[in-house]
Amino acid sequence: MDYNTSRKKLIMREYGRNVQEMVAEAVKIENHDERNQAVLEIIDHMGRMYPYLRDLRDFKHKLWDHLVIMSDYKLDIDAPHELPTKETFAQPPMKVPYSTNKLKQRHYGHTVLRMIDYVIEMPEGEDRTNFIGLLANHMKKSYMSWNKDTVEDDIIFKDIKSLSNGKISVPDNFRLTTMRDFSNNAYTVKHKKKKKK
Repeated sequence: MDYNTSRKKLIMREYGRNVQEMVAEAVKIENHDERNQAVLEIIDHMGRMYPYLRDLRDFKHKLWDHLVIMSDYKLDIDAPHELPTKETFAQPPMKVPYSTNKLKQRHYGHTVLRMIDYVIEMPEGEDRTNFIGLLANHMKKSYMSWNKDTVEDDIIFKDIKSLSNGKISVPDNFRLTTMRDFSNNAYTVKHKKKKKK
């Protein structure tokens, strides 16, 4: 019996063993014109395997590239564009430029820091106080998403003061929304949507 485990490893599994073997046979064809004709038929067959991708702009381009990769870059053919080489894929990927900004408390993220900067610039008044309340509640939710234990309001208030370098202080009588309230609001919204249906 000829088992797949004893056969040559597939280079691109998505096309299957039959396409892999057709490409291997095309590499063996010595006549250049005959090889080109065989390759065109293989490309057509590969395209029919994924008809829903035909509308993509670079679909044919990918098929040609995949064909060359499956031939282990040994096919000498007339292609409609420049074909990849082994060196193309030998280069290491470009390094992703990650942010080097160091956050004091990462669980709040950059958005909270930008909100704090915004509040610092706001004039004293009701709008500023309301915004501080929204900010504090948002910070509490962020804190809870990283730390599953409950968090005291005083911790959030201290963090606001620390992150704003003492420029924002929460009013003494202010109380944050409890986790039970968060859960009840989510429950109410969910059931209102069900009733509408």
